[in-house]
Amino acid sequence: MSRATGRLTVLHLSDVHITRDGRLYDRVDGVARLRAVGEYVTRTGVTPEAIVVTGDLIERGNGDAYESVRDAFDELERATRTPVLTVLGNHDDADRARVLRGHEGGHHRVVLVDELRFLLLDSSRGELGAEQIAWIRRTLRAPHGEGTVVALHHPPLGSPMPVLARAGLRDAAAFLDAIAGSDVRTVLAGHFHHPMSATLRDIPVSVGPALSYHQVMDAGPDHVSGHDRAMFSLVHLLPGGISATSIGLEHPDPLFTSPISR
Repeated sequence: MSRATGRLTVLHLSDVHITRDGRLYDRVDGVARLRAVGEYVTRTGVTPEAIVVTGDLIERGNGDAYESVRDAFDELERATRTPVLTVLGNHDDADRARVLRGHEGGHHRVVLVDELRFLLLDSSRGELGAEQIAWIRRTLRAPHGEGTVVALHHPPLGSPMPVLARAGLRDAAAFLDAIAGSDVRTVLAGHFHHPMSATLRDIPVSVGPALSYHQVMDAGPDHVSGHDRAMFSLVHLLPGGISATSIGLEHPDPLFTSPISR
């Protein structure tokens, strides 16, 4: 595990949008991209404490793809020897997603990974709701070990893109009230298909890019434009804060490759 380096590492994936025939927009193979993430972990020697996937596991209307999703996450967990933790997004089917590990009895839960606590929330309807927020308050009453990471699909704020400015969590204020003053070290979210960071109530919020496609910021005030670029985030929990780095699965030809001295 990465704590030997003085930091805890979480691999943050989001918006995989797997389809029943394996091809989103006839080009994007979500299962293959999950496999590529596993190859990245093996190749680079990254040792994350957990891999967190913040929703939209399938493309809407592809509920019969969840068996493929489950098998792909199991393969990723075996390849990386790292627990894979998932939450649902607005494209997901809450009933059919119960075939996924950890979702059999419901879609919000606590998972402990050594001294790190993960609160995995269900914002698939665009909000958490009073019952889930009350559960968050109860769960966070007592701190845990090295702190808590909260994961949900909808960020508790809007995107700077005009068409997504109101696409954040509808009950964000109540959610932020529930986690304020707790041991929450960061909130991980997705949904926007572009990376974004913020600090709300003194809590860092990291919106991860999408594994399926990237939404560019200059499509205009009335459009979204998805580009075939697969990205995820490497989140480090540091003694004094967090860092989040966006990583792409594809690269242009290198200008140079040089050894480094240590």
